[in-house]
Amino acid sequence: MKKTIFQKEMKSPKFKAIYEEIAMKLDIGEKIAELRHKRKMTQEDLAKMLHTSRSAIIRYESGEYAHYNLFTLVKIAKAFDKEIKVKFV
Repeated sequence: MKKTIFQKEMKSPKFKAIYEEIAMKLDIGEKIAELRHKRKMTQEDLAKMLHTSRSAIIRYESGEYAHYNLFTLVKIAKAFDKEIKVKFV
């Protein structure tokens, strides 16, 4: 079977690291937005629960935000009655 360009690029450690970092950021932001939508919450509603600003929620959900810390993620998880699971793979 012929390899795709993506499969070839993933053999490069540099490309793979960049891809995985971007994918992680997008996953976190998408999950926050998904949980918020399931609860029918606005960004403002979530911001009030977390004692932060709507612009912070926008950043968290953007997929470009890179400065998540465990404390913030735990606060977000608690707002949705969820837990954080950290794995070293």
